[in-house]
Amino acid sequence: MNILTKVPPRPRTPTGHATVLGVHGAAGTTGWKAFYTRRELESATEAVEWATLPPGGVSGEHRHTRTEEIYLILDGAGEFFLNGTAHQVSPGTLALTTPGNTHGLRNTGSTTLNWWVIETLTPHTQSHLEGTVHTERPPMPARIHDLHATPRVETQGTFDGPLAAIERHTLAAGNSLNLGKPGAEIAGFLNTGSATLSFADTTATIDAPTSFLVPNGSPAALAATSDVELFAVELRTPGS
Repeated sequence: MNILTKVPPRPRTPTGHATVLGVHGAAGTTGWKAFYTRRELESATEAVEWATLPPGGVSGEHRHTRTEEIYLILDGAGEFFLNGTAHQVSPGTLALTTPGNTHGLRNTGSTTLNWWVIETLTPHTQSHLEGTVHTERPPMPARIHDLHATPRVETQGTFDGPLAAIERHTLAAGNSLNLGKPGAEIAGFLNTGSATLSFADTTATIDAPTSFLVPNGSPAALAATSDVELFAVELRTPGS
């Protein structure tokens, strides 16, 4: 498994990313890249992605019907449209979109607007894929959080699928953080700074911006070699 996906320094656009025309019916272009899809993931996760909008760009409003999705703003400024209402967003803004709600995004700043996207299957969708039975619950309200004010957001009561929590970490040079836990894989995004990421049998030096994946039950340690900002998302695996 390729656990590291490296992208170059600013301008912070994914290396080898696709240019999407008229995304979700909007005019103009969006940059998009999938780091991991359900082929690489053990959890019921559709994809871990990264997207970028140029100044004035729009990712069109659309309704979610089969997945739960987070938008996590990495840098830039914009407006997040939730069920037709505009909300100002900036680095650290986290949007939780549940089925039955519509959302979209507009870049209102003078630089690129970049965000991390994780899309997971609802148990209802997963049951259809597996041919099993699951009772669908009523749609839950979508929510917007500020990870600078509340560094950890647990999604119980909003999401019904595998995405359990989102956390923002800041580490000073020389400090470290343990990642990984039984029953979950951890999707990580080093947004600023440099660090070493160590698993049982390998160590890699990573520089922001870098996406990485800690597999289910595989302990890992991230040691900051400069001041860093890190986002980590817990994705529960089947049977956990």
